[in-house]
Amino acid sequence: MRRATSLTAVFAAAFTVLPIAGAVRTRPLTAQPAPAAVAPELPVAVPDEQWTPLYDRVDPALQEALGRALDRNPARRALIRKRLLAVGVVDLTDPARPRFARVNGNVMMYAASLPKIAVLLTAYQAFEDGVLEETPEVHEDLGAMIRISSNEAATAVIDRLGFDHIAATMTDSRYKLYDKSRGGGLWVGKRYAKKGARRGDPLLNISHAATATQVCRLYYLLAAGRVISPERSRQMLEDLADPGLHHKFVSVVEKRAPRARLFRKSGTWKVWHSDSILVWGPDWRRYILVAMVESSVGESILRDLVPVAEEVLRPSILADGDDVELAAAEAVTR
Repeated sequence: MRRATSLTAVFAAAFTVLPIAGAVRTRPLTAQPAPAAVAPELPVAVPDEQWTPLYDRVDPALQEALGRALDRNPARRALIRKRLLAVGVVDLTDPARPRFARVNGNVMMYAASLPKIAVLLTAYQAFEDGVLEETPEVHEDLGAMIRISSNEAATAVIDRLGFDHIAATMTDSRYKLYDKSRGGGLWVGKRYAKKGARRGDPLLNISHAATATQVCRLYYLLAAGRVISPERSRQMLEDLADPGLHHKFVSVVEKRAPRARLFRKSGTWKVWHSDSILVWGPDWRRYILVAMVESSVGESILRDLVPVAEEVLRPSILADGDDVELAAAEAVTR
């Protein structure tokens, strides 16, 4: 009798009995999601023997899927064909073996405040080289320049560095974040202020420029601790962390992955909209997404790219509706 009673209790606990129109139905209790894995701290060291430049990590399957997903929307397809929309995606599930895909990746565009990441890198390189004094005031300006995109703080740092120093860092052989043979890249040739000299980039004469490929490369180098040193990479990532502006990519990712850490820099001026983000989640979401668009509805276009990128990166989970983190976030809002 004890064994029979025990089995009865087990089945009673596993099913809820619901009377419906005189009938009796059983409904299994909803299984609770497994605890999320703990994400390793960034940067994640990639051994020299495993290191391969991102250029060599283009994944044919991911590339095809990204192109196909972007083409489904006629407005996006038209912008891509006119070279007015550029997108880059990096899957960092395995940081030593990233998967890279891009559309118009080498198309350089006006990127407004996004190229402030070039100023950030130049400042840290200047600290390391001993040509810029590392003070609390400079660090405060760097944080404001990135997190809330302060033009005043960015201009203060640019004035300390000078355009020549920024250009030299972007073209430095260690980084080559501006490379004329690959369509250009990150460039800052004007203060973020109304007054001051202007120095356009050598290829297209753009004052604040970027390409999706070069921005993806910088984020990947930071994630792997290969910008200056692992410690300097960590410091730069901290400046990029916890964005103070909750729009574009961030407004969507915060809802879909509330437990993920976000490292981000965006830009907007008139019809030019750009965003870049490194998402580092406790579950599967570990990726870089970069996009730039010239359109009067550019912010909406950028927001819509987040689910497109996530579908491309994780099609099986999203198709099955088995995204534990997204389901948890939606449950909270219901």
